[in-house]
Amino acid sequence: MDETDFWQLIDEARDGAHGDPVDQADLLVDRLTQRDPEDVLDFARLFESRLRRAYRWDLWGAAYLLLGGASDDAFDYFRCWLLGQGREVFEGALHDPDQLAELVPDFDDEADGDAEELGYAADEAYEALTGGPLPDLSLGEDPPEPEGAAFDFEDAESMAERYPRLWERWGAF
Repeated sequence: MDETDFWQLIDEARDGAHGDPVDQADLLVDRLTQRDPEDVLDFARLFESRLRRAYRWDLWGAAYLLLGGASDDAFDYFRCWLLGQGREVFEGALHDPDQLAELVPDFDDEADGDAEELGYAADEAYEALTGGPLPDLSLGEDPPEPEGAAFDFEDAESMAERYPRLWERWGAF
């Protein structure tokens, strides 16, 4: 599986689920189980490597604004959700997290930003196909800290300066 196939699977599942992340995960598992286990491993590697790319302080700050706060787990689930939005939204957010104000203009902190189940889709599909757990993906250790310089998400002035578009719509905490 190449990157184009990866994003196509993400998009098809999202479109079929009408944006519901639980349904999207279920559809993704269904589509992955129609492939061979090696494809599922490739999908898992591509998914995990992108999750790691999104493990950044600046993106965590944007998630904090959108969600009205974001713990470690909430940020993990947000990154899964971000991947589930497709390549354009994902890459746009990595380029400039403040662009999320335009990339997901209808963001609803009650319904969006949490797609924990997407993070388990490859595991479920692989187990369904092989009867065993997903093996080690050989990606090395998880980074101990997000990329970039940490900053105070509670500093309203700093957050408004870093994320003017997001702050305008979701800031004011």
